[in-house]
Amino acid sequence: MTTKPCPSADITPLVEIMARLRDPERGCSWDVRQSFETIAPYTIEEAYEVADAIDRKDMPALCDELGDLLLQTVFHARIAEEAGHFAYQDVIDAICAKMIRRHPHVFGDGGETPGWEAIKAAERSAGDGGDRSALAGVASAIPALLRAEKLQKRAARTGFDWPDSEGVIAKIEEELDEVRHAASGPEREEEIGDLLFAVVNLARHMKIDPEQALRQANRKFERRFRAMEAQAGEEFATLSLDAKEALWQKAKKAECADASD
Repeated sequence: MTTKPCPSADITPLVEIMARLRDPERGCSWDVRQSFETIAPYTIEEAYEVADAIDRKDMPALCDELGDLLLQTVFHARIAEEAGHFAYQDVIDAICAKMIRRHPHVFGDGGETPGWEAIKAAERSAGDGGDRSALAGVASAIPALLRAEKLQKRAARTGFDWPDSEGVIAKIEEELDEVRHAASGPEREEEIGDLLFAVVNLARHMKIDPEQALRQANRKFERRFRAMEAQAGEEFATLSLDAKEALWQKAKKAECADASD
C-alpha cells in the first residue's frame, strides 16, 4: 500500500537554532557541553510540566510547555546526528512508520488485522534482542509508580493476576504486617516497596489511576497545610503537635463545608 507522507509543520527553524547552539565555535558553551545523559532529566521535567499545564487546563501554558518538550526532542536528535547515529528527520520518519504499522485498520486494506497489543508485542520481540517476555519493553527509567502499574497490566494479560480486589486488599494487609516486623533498614525498604506495589495493584483493580490519585492527595495535603500556616501565621513551626493537629482538623472541616455549599 502507498501512503501519503506525514503532514508536517516547518520545524526547520528550530533544528537550525539547535545546530547553532551546539556549534563548538559560535554556539552556547552550556548547550555544547550537554550529552544524552545530562539532558535526559530536563526531558522528563518538561514532560511533567506538559502534564501539569493539562491538569490546570492552561492552554497558553500548554502551548509553551509543548514547545519546551519539542526542543528536548530536537536537542537529543542533534546530539545523535553529531555522533553519526541518526538525524531529526529519521526520528520523524520512524514515528510515522510506526503509527502506520500499528494502525493497519486505518492505513491497510481494511482486512482482518492483529490487535494493537499483538503488534506491539511483535515489535518488542524484534527489537529487544528476541526478548519474548510479556514484560519486555517496560522502560526502567519511567517513574516507579507508573512502571509498577505497567508491569502488573502486562502480567495480568497472561492470567497472572488476582481474581478480584479482595485478594489484593488481603495482600496489602499482609505486606503492612511485614513492614511492622521488618528489622533492618534495607529490609524495611524492601517491605515498603512491596506495600507500595500492592497498593498500585489495588488501584489497578479498582480502575483508578494511581498516579492521578496520588496527585490529588498531594494537592489536598498542600491545600490543607497552607491553610494551617495561614491560620497560625509565623508561630506555626513553634506550635505543639496537638495544636497543629487541631489546625489540620479545622482546615479539613472548612474544606468539607466549602465543598457542600
